[in-house]
Amino acid sequence: MSATTQRAFRGRGRRSPGRSVALHATLIAASAIAVFPVLWIVFISLGPGSAWQQPGEVVHHLGLGNYRFVLLHSGFPRWFLNSVIVAGATTVLGVLIAASAGYAISRMRFPGHRSLMWTFLVTQMFPVAVLIVPLYNLLVSLDLLDSYLGLILVYCTIAVPFCAWMMKGYFDTIPREIDEAGRVDGLNPFGTFWRLIVPLARPGLAVTAFYTFLTAWGEVAYSNEFMRGPHTTLAVGIRTFAADERADWGSLTAASVVIAIPAGIVFLLVQRHLVTGLTAGGTKG
Repeated sequence: MSATTQRAFRGRGRRSPGRSVALHATLIAASAIAVFPVLWIVFISLGPGSAWQQPGEVVHHLGLGNYRFVLLHSGFPRWFLNSVIVAGATTVLGVLIAASAGYAISRMRFPGHRSLMWTFLVTQMFPVAVLIVPLYNLLVSLDLLDSYLGLILVYCTIAVPFCAWMMKGYFDTIPREIDEAGRVDGLNPFGTFWRLIVPLARPGLAVTAFYTFLTAWGEVAYSNEFMRGPHTTLAVGIRTFAADERADWGSLTAASVVIAIPAGIVFLLVQRHLVTGLTAGGTKG
C-alpha cells in the first residue's frame, strides 16, 4: 500500500504515529515546565534550615518543621485572617458593583453611557506606581489608612472596571425578552436583575469573583503602602521572613504553599463556570 493510500485510509483528522508521539512529547514537556516551579517550592518547604538547600540535603531532612513554625510561631495566622477578610469583602463588593454596572450599561441608555465605559477602560491604563500617592492622600483624608475598608475600596478600583466590562459583554448575550417578561410580571428593574438575570449570569459572575479574589489575595504594592501594624496582610507579612542579610527560605516556601491553598480552593469552586464565563462575552446572542 502506497504512502498516499495510507494517508487516505487514515481519514480526515487522523494523525500519523510520528505526529502523535511528537505532540504528546511536546505536551509532556510543557506540563513539566509549568509544574516544576510549584513542585520545587513544595520540595524546599519540606527541608531544614534557612538556606536554599541542595536537593540531596533536603531529601535527607524531610519534615514539616517549616510549616509548624509558620503556623504556630509567627504572625502568619493573623496575616492570613486579615487577607481573608480583605479578599472576601473585596470579592463580594466588587462583584456586586461590577454586575450592577455591567447590567445597567448593557440594558439602559442614559447620559454618559459611553463615557462611563471609556472611563472604566482608561482607569486600567494607569500603572500602580502612579496611583499609590493620590490613593494614599485620599485614604489619609478619609481616615481610612491602615484599615480593612480602605484597602477593600482600593482593590475595588482595580477589579471593578475590568469586571464591569466582562459582565457587560456577558449580559449582552442574555436575551432582552427576559427583561420584558419580568416587567410584564410586575418586577421593577432591580427585581428583574436580581431574580431573573443574576441566576442566568452565574458563569460570568464566577469568572468575575475569581478575578476579583485573586486581585485582592495576591496584590503587594497597595497593601505594602496602606497597611501596617495589626492589619498587615500576607503580602506584607511574608516579607519578614526575608531580611537584608539572609532569607529564611524554609519559612518563605512553606508560607507560599499555604497561601496558594485558598486560591486553589476558589478555583475548584468556580472551575466549571470558568470556560463558559470567559467565552460567553465574546459573542452577542
